[in-house]
Amino acid sequence: MARDPARDRAPDDNLDLDRACDLYLERLLVERQLAGNTVEAYGRDLTRLRRFLDARGRAAAGEVTPVDLADYLLDLAGAGLAARSRARALVAIRGLFRFLCGERLLERDPSETLAAPRLGRRLPSVLGIDEVDRLLAAPAGGARPRELRDAAMLATLYATGLRVSELCSLRLPDLNLKGGFVRATGKGKKQRLVPLGDLAAARLAGYLERGRPALCKRPGEQGLFLTGRGRPMTRQGFWKLIGGYARAAGIARTVSPHVLRHSFATHLVERGADLRAVQAMLGHADIATTQVYTHVSRAHMIQLHRKHHPRA
Repeated sequence: MARDPARDRAPDDNLDLDRACDLYLERLLVERQLAGNTVEAYGRDLTRLRRFLDARGRAAAGEVTPVDLADYLLDLAGAGLAARSRARALVAIRGLFRFLCGERLLERDPSETLAAPRLGRRLPSVLGIDEVDRLLAAPAGGARPRELRDAAMLATLYATGLRVSELCSLRLPDLNLKGGFVRATGKGKKQRLVPLGDLAAARLAGYLERGRPALCKRPGEQGLFLTGRGRPMTRQGFWKLIGGYARAAGIARTVSPHVLRHSFATHLVERGADLRAVQAMLGHADIATTQVYTHVSRAHMIQLHRKHHPRA
């Protein structure tokens, strides 16, 4: 059996930290095929770590000590970074040094003794049915191409529970109005089919007939939801749109695309949907991630009981 050259290579503790981080991020993107947004988040965390270590004179991966990393996490806490954000930073740190040790680029792992910050259970923010109705109605009725697009996007997001990146990256071949579903490409480039429902399908049909042709500037453009310049809608652009429509609908709190995704899942669970089916529609790899919506449903029921029961 052929030997693995990496196993015969002596660890290089003088490997430059910048180079080490680049190798790790390349591994995440190419071999593990993590989503580009996820890799960007890891890159931001590691950039912040490198700045901290540079200030301590640590230029090579082998110079980093467990004390350095523990002090870095304390520094993040002192800067007011939430426990969840610090936990993500720790995941990036551990991933980096485990990768370096696994590739025989480093002899010891300085992150193996680090403890994760304690996380309290944080239930996702969810809109009520009446709030969803007001939000979906905000762009409805408009005949301009952008209003038709926005009405279709909001209805599609609530009907499918897609991630905002999945929604904005939809292409014409991903849409099957006759079958009543869309094909979403999620994390790890995994694809799934998600039902649309009548409202979303009707709004999409109207957008394709009267909205998209006016927005499309390039022959052969395959993006489904287009901007005024004829380019596919961006995540940032849709964040701004949904926030504006939420304010127009009289919803005082912050509404993001993920809030509508949470609302989709919670409303399904509250009405008895099978958790495995909800998991499949959301594209969760682990059903434990989906189970949070059962807690949201219970919390909602308790809130209703306290509000309306005469002896609560």
